[in-house]
Amino acid sequence: MNNLFSPLKIRGSELKNRLVVSPMCQYSGKDGFANEYHLVHYGSRAMGGAGAIIAEATAVCPEGRISINDLGLWSDEHIPYLLTITEFISKQGSVPGVQLAHAGRKASHAAPWSGDRLLTVSEGGWQPVAPSAIAFSADMAIPEALSLEGIAKVRQDFVSAAKRAVDAGFRILEIHAAHGYLLNEFLSPLSNKRNDEYGGQFENRIRLLTEIVRGIRKNIPEDHLLFVRISSTEWVDNGWSLNDSVALVKILKDMGVDLIDCSSGGNITGVTISPEPGYQVPFADTIRKETGILTGAVGLITTAVQAQSIIDQGQADIILMGREFLRDPYFPLNAAAGLGQDNTWPKQYLRAKKKW
Repeated sequence: MNNLFSPLKIRGSELKNRLVVSPMCQYSGKDGFANEYHLVHYGSRAMGGAGAIIAEATAVCPEGRISINDLGLWSDEHIPYLLTITEFISKQGSVPGVQLAHAGRKASHAAPWSGDRLLTVSEGGWQPVAPSAIAFSADMAIPEALSLEGIAKVRQDFVSAAKRAVDAGFRILEIHAAHGYLLNEFLSPLSNKRNDEYGGQFENRIRLLTEIVRGIRKNIPEDHLLFVRISSTEWVDNGWSLNDSVALVKILKDMGVDLIDCSSGGNITGVTISPEPGYQVPFADTIRKETGILTGAVGLITTAVQAQSIIDQGQADIILMGREFLRDPYFPLNAAAGLGQDNTWPKQYLRAKKKW
């Protein structure tokens, strides 16, 4: 039986356990470049025993950034320092991953601690783009609807960024198609009002995502892992639903996607959600059972016992934890001790493995 500390082999990589650092924006880069902060941030969680680490939403083009402080992979110049980070992660026995993203209509913001507000062009901001010229909310910019040429550029930007990610040492590539960012905007009938081949019926709304998946899978090594993060539901009538997600995932699985990172929401404002521990786990469970694909559970998973239960019950194959890894970079080491399981400690830390 699988447990939280059993290995998981996918293609050419083996995760030593099922605890994965979820991508979490750090808003600490400049012009898309990583720096010492990111090395320490991700490196400490690798030393803390995570089976894999998926780096934060990394923009595939400058206009795809959420904020001016996002990381990027739109240039070969971004590769060297990211390679320093991935080499360190790998040396700690963790699998390095990165989330490739385009913010769409949610782009051009200041960092949260700087007011999380829309930046004007004079402040270094830019014109957001989207499938349709529909603002996310009243205090957000009205985006420019992408032309077919613009869509083709987005598709190529994702493929080019994926190839750079491989050169930067990432073994897992996750496509961000959740939380109201560009690819999620195309999927949803509430934000995509196009009347061409990228809008309207389900097959058209998923077209850009499937084209990107096909392009990336074709241009990365066979042994590299391809994940997709989706919003499993929008929590609103007439929006993207769990049934839509199951239909999409069946297609993505046949195209070579290895795992679905099952989140929810983020594309529609004013939606009532009642978060509770593990509230999104049923999405991972349903998608896993209906499609046979590997899934990741996310959302208010904060204890070892809770994470262990999800794996024990076969509700998901990995646990992606965000805030708990911010609170405790060494969560896997402490969780293993609490569950009576073994986990590899850094040799420099072995003297602390046992409490006397």
